[in-house]
Amino acid sequence: MKKKQVIILAAVIAVIAIGIGAYEAFNRYLGNNVEIESVMAPQEETATTNGAGEASATTGATGAAVSSDKLNGAWSIANGSKVYWSVTTSKETVNFVDEAVTGSWTVDLNEAASMAGEGVVDMTALDSGNSQRDNDVKGRDDLLAVAQYPQATFKTKSFSSVPAEWSEGTVVPLTITGILTIKGKDKEVTFDSNAMYRDGQLLLSGKTMVTFSDFGMTNPHSVVLDTENEFTVQLELVLDKA
Repeated sequence: MKKKQVIILAAVIAVIAIGIGAYEAFNRYLGNNVEIESVMAPQEETATTNGAGEASATTGATGAAVSSDKLNGAWSIANGSKVYWSVTTSKETVNFVDEAVTGSWTVDLNEAASMAGEGVVDMTALDSGNSQRDNDVKGRDDLLAVAQYPQATFKTKSFSSVPAEWSEGTVVPLTITGILTIKGKDKEVTFDSNAMYRDGQLLLSGKTMVTFSDFGMTNPHSVVLDTENEFTVQLELVLDKA
């Protein structure tokens, strides 16, 4: 092959490689890089060996009754908790995750009106798996503007009635109504939720849907992608007894 042909071929290959790289980068910017993980996903039962050489399970017996004294009282949001924010575009649903979550839940199985909870999310920790997109969403004044509004909060107003009897590893449906505050603006929302007691912890998974305009934000659509006006807020919380 002549030297000129080799140079042309190399140039073509380089152009193709650059094109593929640019497409992958563009696709990564627009696409979803975060998968939602449920705190209620089944866990494999592991075993430890006691002094007598016998294996004992480290997890509670699924279906065993849980006494009210184990459930009633104050609980604190623990490590492993996450809040997901999901925006649906004409390409796909894009998830943002935030693991910087703190808060509490006071449980009273005898009187739902006495139950109360609150949570705080550090919005500076929001992550979609693409730093350029994250900086844009967090930095824009017409979106989150986290420099001015670094926190989102939720404070409960009411809970649906909950059963007095719980079982280990069994899902308990409930609804939680309260005030969600993003960017300094309040919105009453209801989280359709499930709770579970497992291995000495309370697990809470809940979801609600709001709009950008609810919190003074503009729809982030572009000439490339359309974006739905509604977005989803999903709680995946692990709580320890305080």
